[in-house]
Amino acid sequence: MIWNPSEGIDIGFFTVRYYSLMFVIAFGLGWYIMKHIYNRENESIDKLDTLFIWTVIATLLGARLGQVFFYDWEYFKNNPSEILLPFKFEPEFEFTGFRGLASHGAAIAIIITMYFYSKKVINRPILWVLDRVVIPVACGAVFVRIGNFFNSEIVGKITDSPFGIKFIRDYYSSKDVVNATKINNVNEAYNALVHDPQYAALLEKVPAKHPTQLYEAGLYIFVFLLLFFLYWKTKTAEKQGLLFGYFLILLWSVRFVVEYVKESQGGIEESFGLFSTGQWLSIPFILVGIYYVFMAEKPIEDDL
Repeated sequence: MIWNPSEGIDIGFFTVRYYSLMFVIAFGLGWYIMKHIYNRENESIDKLDTLFIWTVIATLLGARLGQVFFYDWEYFKNNPSEILLPFKFEPEFEFTGFRGLASHGAAIAIIITMYFYSKKVINRPILWVLDRVVIPVACGAVFVRIGNFFNSEIVGKITDSPFGIKFIRDYYSSKDVVNATKINNVNEAYNALVHDPQYAALLEKVPAKHPTQLYEAGLYIFVFLLLFFLYWKTKTAEKQGLLFGYFLILLWSVRFVVEYVKESQGGIEESFGLFSTGQWLSIPFILVGIYYVFMAEKPIEDDL
């Protein structure tokens, strides 16, 4: 399969990027799911609005800082102005958007934010909040990975399996494809490379790779459905920390396993070896999850 999607939906004066659209869907569904949970728990929807705003900020800021410190510190320490700006200044000025977002950073930021939310807004134990917020978070993770798929990023290793996909925009940068085809319009250049027989040799060079974004998205659907079922159909949520523990174990185990067929993203793996950066960062989450699964029988009122 050849994968060469457009950047987004062109509405004339503006292009709605698929990656951004997936984030909107993720947050929108998250709010909808939590609304039903809050109604069931007799909590005010006003408190949900605060949760929504805080979670959006925590997710985006945490994911960005996670990318900076876990994966690209060597670059950003020399270009600090680019940490929170959607621009690249070297070797020339370029609008890049926030391409680098790390899920581990988002997870840490959300947990910290939920602590303050539990204390300042909802006046419930933090584990009560986390046991419920992980349900929409698991759902949101599905759409984030679909967004990565549309962006042709976080791709897998080269494979000859029938699941392999040729990610055209991963192999050829916009500058590469313009130079190769001599077509100045980037999207037209990519389309020509895929469909015009004169560029068949260039197309042939693109290797098939594992669609790791889809692997993760599919498995995250299972994590979401399981957490959703446990909350609505069982008494699992009565044991504080149990749903949170299941979430940490399942979601980060998925990440750990899929990393084996994912291309290196750089980061701390260059210093520690053995595992990828994503795997090293997933291990603490899994261990914390195991702790909460075994300690869930005990009433934990205030602290993690």
